[in-house]
Amino acid sequence: MAKSYTPGFFPIDDAPTSPSTRTTKPVDAVTLRGINVPLNSDIGMAFTADCARNREQLFSDAQLKEKYDIPETDWNDIIKSKPLRLAVSRECERRMLNGDGAREAAAKQFVKAPAILGTILENERNSPKHRIDAARELRSAANRGDEKPGDAPERFVISINFGPASDERVTFTCDPPKQPSQDQANAEDQW
Repeated sequence: MAKSYTPGFFPIDDAPTSPSTRTTKPVDAVTLRGINVPLNSDIGMAFTADCARNREQLFSDAQLKEKYDIPETDWNDIIKSKPLRLAVSRECERRMLNGDGAREAAAKQFVKAPAILGTILENERNSPKHRIDAARELRSAANRGDEKPGDAPERFVISINFGPASDERVTFTCDPPKQPSQDQANAEDQW
């Protein structure tokens, strides 16, 4: 008599006895400076980010080869690597979504701005208004980073410990002394 079982499942006593083997996928890697570097390592992720910049035309092939010292034979293997292409595609998408790609492309274009503004400023045929505007923009670009709105002022912490036998401690947290404004200084000088 035939044993009944659920379709798609083997009964326990009729189950095949072949040993189960599990194959693991090899780690995706590229060869940089003669060393096999996994793509999920820090160097591999940096290389993937630079390859994404290459795809976005912010980094040339020659710059990439020079930075990572890639010989032509390894370069041919690298550009044929499907795992690297997939990783670069993911990195390009990430950079697009968080704005890194656009920010770096804008910075690359901004490098050209001072030269263009300089030609506008020096051209005597341009109207004075345009020359003054160019001078303002150049001054603004030259002073970029002088004012740091995100800098937090220093804080002073004074801690007084009343001895090893006592667990009592007093702590004072103070902001730096405020500088008087120019109006306050002039008002105090008048009296």
